[in-house]
Amino acid sequence: MPVQRLKEFLDKNKVKYVTISHSEAFTAQQVAASAHIPGQELAKTVMVKVDGKMSMAVLPASYQVDFRLLKETTGTDKVELANEEEFKGYFPNCDVGAMPPFGNLYDMDVYVAESLTEDEEIAFNAGSHTELIRMSYDDFERLVRPKVLRFSAY
Repeated sequence: MPVQRLKEFLDKNKVKYVTISHSEAFTAQQVAASAHIPGQELAKTVMVKVDGKMSMAVLPASYQVDFRLLKETTGTDKVELANEEEFKGYFPNCDVGAMPPFGNLYDMDVYVAESLTEDEEIAFNAGSHTELIRMSYDDFERLVRPKVLRFSAY
């Protein structure tokens, strides 16, 4: 079960969380609707390459990555969307496209949209297309230590 590694990490760090099962859904908006969670509170993970390094951009489901802005705020030369073939090997225990936003567990940088920090709680894919985890944003930030930037828009 893909979520097991994440749950063990959360339990080890004494984080309170809730697991939410939902019908199979593949897009962030479908997941939000299926789990009855506002799109603003569902954090989606978009895989990007920042100067060639695989990274995670985490933002509300109802937002989109502004690649020009992400390039500016990271101060890098090149930011581009990664395709599934490029990143699926990083997450052997996860369904493709359902990886949790814990780049620290996969040795990669995590960029979080400033707008997501306004939420008391966030929910995100837990490694499968049928399961979410909801936890406090503060715990997420404490464990992942993401770089909080402004890079998303409706």
